[in-house]
Amino acid sequence: MATEKHFRTDIQALRAIAVLAVVLNHLWPEGLTGGYVGVDVFFVISGYLITSHLNREVGRTGRIRLGKFYARRARRLLPAALLVLLFSLVTAYFVLPFPRWESNAEEILASAFYVQNWLLAANSVDYSALSASASLAQHYWSLSVEEQFYLFWPLLLLLLFRLRGWRAMTTGVSIAGVASLAYCVYLTATAKEAAYFVTPVRVWEFAIGALLALCALKVPLLKRESGIASGVGFALIIGSAVLLDHQSAFPGWLALLPTIGTGLVILGGTRPAAQWHTRVTAARPVQFLGGISYSLYLWHWPLLVLAPFVLGSARLSLWQQLGLLAVCVFVAWLTKVYVEDRGLTWRPLAHSARATFAAVATGMAVIALASTSLTWAYDDEVARTEVAAKRDTVKVCHGAAALAPDSGCENPFGPAKVPFLGPSSEYHQRPPECGDWLGTHLAGETKTVSVCDFSGGAPRPKVAWLVGDSHAQQWQAPLFDLARDQGWVVKLGFLGACPMADIAYRGFRGASGDDDVAACTHWSRDLASSIAAERPAYVFTSFYARQETADDGSGRSQLAQYREGLNTYWSAWTAAGAKVYVLADPPLNGDVRQPDCVSINAQNPAACGVARERAQPLDPLTEAARTSRDPDVGLIELTDYFCDATQCHGVVGNVVVYYDADHMNREYARTLSPMIAAELGITDR
Repeated sequence: MATEKHFRTDIQALRAIAVLAVVLNHLWPEGLTGGYVGVDVFFVISGYLITSHLNREVGRTGRIRLGKFYARRARRLLPAALLVLLFSLVTAYFVLPFPRWESNAEEILASAFYVQNWLLAANSVDYSALSASASLAQHYWSLSVEEQFYLFWPLLLLLLFRLRGWRAMTTGVSIAGVASLAYCVYLTATAKEAAYFVTPVRVWEFAIGALLALCALKVPLLKRESGIASGVGFALIIGSAVLLDHQSAFPGWLALLPTIGTGLVILGGTRPAAQWHTRVTAARPVQFLGGISYSLYLWHWPLLVLAPFVLGSARLSLWQQLGLLAVCVFVAWLTKVYVEDRGLTWRPLAHSARATFAAVATGMAVIALASTSLTWAYDDEVARTEVAAKRDTVKVCHGAAALAPDSGCENPFGPAKVPFLGPSSEYHQRPPECGDWLGTHLAGETKTVSVCDFSGGAPRPKVAWLVGDSHAQQWQAPLFDLARDQGWVVKLGFLGACPMADIAYRGFRGASGDDDVAACTHWSRDLASSIAAERPAYVFTSFYARQETADDGSGRSQLAQYREGLNTYWSAWTAAGAKVYVLADPPLNGDVRQPDCVSINAQNPAACGVARERAQPLDPLTEAARTSRDPDVGLIELTDYFCDATQCHGVVGNVVVYYDADHMNREYARTLSPMIAAELGITDR
């Protein structure tokens, strides 16, 4: 059985390219838009190196010493990984605002047990989680995928070898790879967000490397062929990093670009002679970067997340970013020398798999205990914050009232009384008057409809619907206040990332999966028809039209398509006797300012002000309502309670305006109740 066992400077260079692509993408996401493909490069490299090692062992001995294999993997990877997780837990407590403690504790714990990718996959289908701030351990998803691969791959290869040797291994790996690629393409088309994280979708990338390990030496290349393979490979990797972006249907078919590129570079390097690129790829700086790539990947993300809080700057300057990059490289080098290398050869563990596993269990237990402690600290802080939030809520200048005409409030944009928001500020909280989510108007398995009865048992109460996505849901708190005063029954209909319009919907922030689009289209039409048949007194609607794309192939503008699709529903509702009110979307938050800006600038939140025209750009939903000719369609536009004449703010009337990157703080939304009542002509409150 042909084997290869010489140091590959080209593979070390691939590591350098991969980690640099990821780090630069995270530092400058609008610069190297597709730098995330560095992870795919790592997957192919891992498949190649691990399979090469296992192939040599099984070919030489006819078996794989699984205990020794897993122990070596643990000594190689876990010391640095657990060190960074422990650092993240400690700094989360001392540096991050408390609302981020719970999610960080949860994700760090998942990362310690290498199931972070599955947690993120589950959260990716939770629309509210899309607005959550990134945790310090979010990048561990790829390490989780790798560890899961390391867990089952030796068993698969050993089983295949014992069936029919090399031929069975090659055939089995090929079948696994093709099946995984097919699933990858399917899931990317139907559920893109989840597809990015789940392990079966990524197996084919490891399989490319594995097939090279099993077959590459059987296909000897001439010098010219090796050079061409390497050149095309580097071009595919760099090209995909430059040309792809967050809207690309990735992984899917597009992941073939960086993975095949990596495979070609590895294939070209199986010929041991120097190549055209060797002078560059074997240069000491490149080899140094490849050598620290694992530690650099571990450290760069938590340091990047922490930096704005440490430096007190929501957006880092170029010099701060370059300084941060230098710190990441230095810390990675220290970790490589004093943790990675020494952990691999530390005598008490190096010759004992049992001792290694005991050390691993101890390290994971420490992370679990520290994560639990951080969660307890979060719960204590939540209790204190909820007490503080109940104070001063009836002052004249509280919240939106501070921007009311002639309010006389001296400093409407001063520091918030409660700058860090806990669960009591969640926009999706529901009062006891709301029943369980009903089994009607399902979107797949998602329940979307609920009834909130504020009538007190009165006969024939007025019924009001609130429908749309989570941008409608953020308005429910002030509507509940009105309904309680007026004795209404409020019916809720929400589906995340789904516009309540009869349009050719294509997706949220780009293209969504086919299944999600189909579910949204069916749901909105079905619910719109049911609302018309019910003949309610009011229909309130809102959704994030600025990020929910319509494309019927006509080439018409978003506004033209939305105006037509909205009128279809609105005219049916008004014909049934309802007054339709469009709740104009508040000014943008996370799209125009760092979502943590208010937390970072707690004493000077005015620093988070954004130019009004930038924070409140054209919205197809608002414009359609503004220009509607239907006298029973009204627009409730409250931008003046978020902005002054020139800027929109993150704190108004000593209340934080936004709960997360996309939604209002529940407390601030409630301060808008009098303004909504005035728009409805309700005066008896």
